[in-house]
Amino acid sequence: MSKLRRTVDKIKPHFQKGGKFEKLHSTFDAFETMLFVSNHTTKSGAHIRDAMDMKRTMLVVIIALVPSLLFGIYNTGHQHFLAMGENPEFWPAVWYGLLKVLPIIIVSYVVGLAIEFTFAQIRGHEVNEGFLVSGFLIPLIMPADVPLWMVAVATAFAVIIGKEVFGGTGMNILNPALTARAFLFFAYPAWMSGDKVWIGGMVDGQTLDAFSGATPLAQAAAGNTGFSLGNGAGIDTMDMIIGNIPGSIGETSKIAILIGAAILIITRVGSLRIMLSMLAGGISMGLILNAFAVNPFMEIPWWEHLLIGSFLFGMVFMATDPVTASQTAKGKVIYGFLVGFLAILIRVLNPAYPEGTMLAILLMNVFAPLIDHYVVQGNIKKRMKRLKTT
Repeated sequence: MSKLRRTVDKIKPHFQKGGKFEKLHSTFDAFETMLFVSNHTTKSGAHIRDAMDMKRTMLVVIIALVPSLLFGIYNTGHQHFLAMGENPEFWPAVWYGLLKVLPIIIVSYVVGLAIEFTFAQIRGHEVNEGFLVSGFLIPLIMPADVPLWMVAVATAFAVIIGKEVFGGTGMNILNPALTARAFLFFAYPAWMSGDKVWIGGMVDGQTLDAFSGATPLAQAAAGNTGFSLGNGAGIDTMDMIIGNIPGSIGETSKIAILIGAAILIITRVGSLRIMLSMLAGGISMGLILNAFAVNPFMEIPWWEHLLIGSFLFGMVFMATDPVTASQTAKGKVIYGFLVGFLAILIRVLNPAYPEGTMLAILLMNVFAPLIDHYVVQGNIKKRMKRLKTT
């Protein structure tokens, strides 16, 4: 590491003021701070010192996402070979899944980071670390057969419209990854409708997209509560927990998602308040729908709503985004509860789209500042009232 440090220090003057690559200072700084902890220190005022800086926080989130990514790679191949009528073997499934998923990750990072670097250079600011997580999340919430050009367009839209127009990382009001998915859903609904999510590959020159590999969520929306794969094999509760079902890349395995949740909670990077309150909101709406059920979708047990679709993934990795979620302790509880409540409500009662987690989180992203405002104002009024009575 000392040799690398000396090499970086040797070329650093070329990127500083007066150097021949001065205009690329932000780009150089991004790579330097990725390799080494920044040596910038505050000069005045009182400050709280903490070992968890932005890069470490982003790294923890990425580590938490790795189990979902690894299982998603395997499941991509697993579902492909099932659709081919073959018995899926582990390593061939992993290899096929890697070939399908890796290009999506590469496109997401190349497009997103190129835009981030460009905006940093134009503004003369440091490159923010926020896209390290967004670039990882975007592929995980995509179907495995999504065209790469769609990933590129959606990523560009999410970074430019969802974040940079608001001032960059820390200033955006919408979750960038969900903004990318929302863009694809409204621009290209045939690919992102949530019905026949994907089955990759070709058979006799025909794509397998028409293979009835509908997700359990889409089957439930159609009134079929006896979930099955396209080959007629049934899907039981354990399949949904493990994740051996069709779905977006990182959203199927509930075990992998819960491992990620444990990492975020133990490291205190993710908000336990938001997770638990969203869980409570989803369960509450599920119980209400069960009590007044008038169709098969409303009759689905409340606990099953937690296992189908992207509810748990959204709860752990999307709703807890520290930038777009509520910031106050009470606000986090209100925010999380409403996200869970609305997610199941939209999922069941909206006939156009059999999933509500994405829309619920984006909607509450917009209302999060308002929730915090009223929480703060309520605390102020309580303290003023207490002051008057003393």
